[in-house]
Amino acid sequence: MAIAVIFPQFWHRLFSLTPRPGELMQGTTPLSSQSSWSHTPTPELTTRESSRVASLLLKPLVYLLDRIVKFGTLTLVDPNGRSHSFGTRAAPFVTVRIHDNATLRHLLLHTDMAAGEAYMDGKLTIESGSLQDFLDICAFALGVLETHPLSVLRRHVGRALIALKQANRLTAARRNVAHHYDLSDRLYELFLDADRQYSCGYFQNGDETLEEAQLKKKKHIIAKLLLEPGQKVLDIGCGWGGLALEIARAAPDIMVVGLTLSENQLKIARERAAAAGLADRVAFHLRDYRQETATYDRIVSVGMFEHVGVPNYREFFEVLAARLKPDGVALVHAIGVSATPTQANPWVAKYIFPGGYCPPLSEVLPVIEKSPISVTDIEIWRQHYARTLHEWSRRFRANREEVRRLYDERFCRMWEFYLAAAEANFRHGPMMVFQIQLAARHANIPITRNYMTDA
Repeated sequence: MAIAVIFPQFWHRLFSLTPRPGELMQGTTPLSSQSSWSHTPTPELTTRESSRVASLLLKPLVYLLDRIVKFGTLTLVDPNGRSHSFGTRAAPFVTVRIHDNATLRHLLLHTDMAAGEAYMDGKLTIESGSLQDFLDICAFALGVLETHPLSVLRRHVGRALIALKQANRLTAARRNVAHHYDLSDRLYELFLDADRQYSCGYFQNGDETLEEAQLKKKKHIIAKLLLEPGQKVLDIGCGWGGLALEIARAAPDIMVVGLTLSENQLKIARERAAAAGLADRVAFHLRDYRQETATYDRIVSVGMFEHVGVPNYREFFEVLAARLKPDGVALVHAIGVSATPTQANPWVAKYIFPGGYCPPLSEVLPVIEKSPISVTDIEIWRQHYARTLHEWSRRFRANREEVRRLYDERFCRMWEFYLAAAEANFRHGPMMVFQIQLAARHANIPITRNYMTDA
């Protein structure tokens, strides 16, 4: 939410004194393009203008932060070197520096976009504490800010815009997938587990390693699929093939078809199937789920539903029903929110997951209820993704220098911000993971959940 919305009397005065937001960032380029990290420097203001801008900007910003920072202690160093402290005077303690007034103004007017861009550009730096601590404080503060009446109004307006930004037709879907998943293969090797599971691990006991948690996630999903020998399984959004290969090993003569829109993922998945001696039972295709025509005993989709797009939910579940045999079972594993619907974060949409959206169940279940298949089980994972992201961030930092050589410093800052912000939102915000089990016939599913844990 733009902080200036709450202080409209400052709006017109700020526009007359500082560069426009477009001067801070020029255009949007896919992540896979090296040139996407460059930007145009912001013109400097005179000392007198700078002082006037700082005075105008700091008043509403200080007023607001003093009321919404309710966790930890945040010290803000303004462009003139003055410190302003907010919060509880308890840990975590974080000091951040804003290096120029243009960034301060951008933060005020375009808060959701500006914080990430300022960190990427080195215009907002962490002087003490960590980036994770800073974003944890921000996640709490945004939760407080969301209770403001104008935030409620913004959510209502945003809800009306969701459909316009979530079309995700075939060409857009391929482009959006390439933006994120067709980066350097080496990048993902540097922070994921060896199986390249780019989704939430399952920390059943709480002390698992990342590798153990990812294996338990796969086994938990397989248990919910109620596999039987000789069945045919469809994996929609198969990634690098890890789950499909695990399914093939789970029961004799299982045949698996994996679909992806990423050429890089397709290449690696096929290589892995051949190396595992499973190429005769596991096939991978560069294909949208809407283009699939065969029918299957089991269908699974992990971490793909976030890219479907709200206007396509009805079609997604209709395709699921059409591709599922009458006695079949399906499972959808996806990121959601335990809150009212709102637009995707604009920074994430621009730099990380264009076209991505994490829905509340209130947007998903009504669509399923109108489809030929029914919900047979729902499970919510709350802190599992925070733990997963924490380990990804740790591994990313340990290999940061190699990532910088692959891309550049701005990319490293962008990826650090993405991982840390996601962890903060899962740990302190409304983000969660849901698993929805579906079937055409309830009688095919056991009447208790013991089969999920006894497998």
